Amino acid sequence: MRLISSRSAACENQNICNSESALMLMERITILGTGLVGTSVGLALRAHGFSGTITGWDRDPKQLQIALSRGAVDIAAIDAPRAVKGANLVVLSGPVFAIVGWMEQLSACLTPGQLVTDVGSTKRKISVCAQRWFNQPGRAGFLPGHPMAGKEVSGAANGEATLFDGAVWLFTPANTGVMDEQSQAIAAEWREWIVRFGSRIMELDAMRHDELCAWVSHLPQMVSTALTAMLEDKFGAAEDMRAIGGRALREMTRLGCSPYSMWRDIAHTNSDDIAAALLALEQRLAHLREHLKTPELREEFERANQFRLCRPVAPDPEQA
Repeated sequence: MRLISSRSAACENQNICNSESALMLMERITILGTGLVGTSVGLALRAHGFSGTITGWDRDPKQLQIALSRGAVDIAAIDAPRAVKGANLVVLSGPVFAIVGWMEQLSACLTPGQLVTDVGSTKRKISVCAQRWFNQPGRAGFLPGHPMAGKEVSGAANGEATLFDGAVWLFTPANTGVMDEQSQAIAAEWREWIVRFGSRIMELDAMRHDELCAWVSHLPQMVSTALTAMLEDKFGAAEDMRAIGGRALREMTRLGCSPYSMWRDIAHTNSDDIAAALLALEQRLAHLREHLKTPELREEFERANQFRLCRPVAPDPEQA
């Protein structure tokens, strides 16, 4: 695992970042999928000084037009193959199965010197497909990626240039395959843009990525979905319940508004790790239920309070 902080990376590359010719390989970027994340990528590029052309395509023309009107893309392409023609970098932004479909469709029409990356929420399936269709002689390069940033709402209208500020941007490059030199150079430049966005870069093995995300991202979503659906079944629109539901309820149910269209693919492509996390939680909840009147409940609270996210984080020396 390798972690690069946004500040340290920016300091190391200060001279490069200040040079007008530093980031010059990428003149044409294509974003397939102009929803929340895809639109945010386009807005972040513009906000941080990208002066090249950004082409967008989305299967929903309405989302594409919103992204165009907001300045996240300059050109609205008619279809995906035309959108990626001549692009230095292609960003695949959508549910995992949509990404895999684009990968297969585009693998034959992209050429060496072009780089494809994605923002998919699970990485094993995408990494396997990347090894099969890319990173080979005569093929374009592929760098699997995943920004740990998002919202409980979707769509181009909700995109933000600051969405990735302070987030971790994960990469799961394969140990096999060969990426041509031009694609490698574009990959290096793309990483620099991500640092400009305010993100920290971390590299993980694809299996480790999916295991960790099952616990820190997918499990919280499933818990919120289950709790929110249960409250809807039990109380519906009861005014008294909604009146007394304070910050805790809002925080716990916020993710319950997330779209099924994205989470279906996550559940399908990371089912084993999510199921293992859910089972462990079920067992922990059963333990709590059985010890509501015993000292073990206090011990469980004490154990939970030891988790570092529950405590104030010590100041980062680099931020001093």
